[in-house]
Amino acid sequence: MFKTISIIVISVTLFGVILFILVKNSIKKRIDYYLKLNEKKRRKVK
Repeated sequence: MFKTISIIVISVTLFGVILFILVKNSIKKRIDYYLKLNEKKRRKVK
């Protein structure tokens, strides 16, 4: 009983960590992209 519960907890934890890393990286790429766009627009205005 304890073995199955621990396997489930560990697998859910690993899945959560992997999913968190993937989402964090995708959001970071998107933010960097929009910051670069904003910077280019500011340079064109000046």
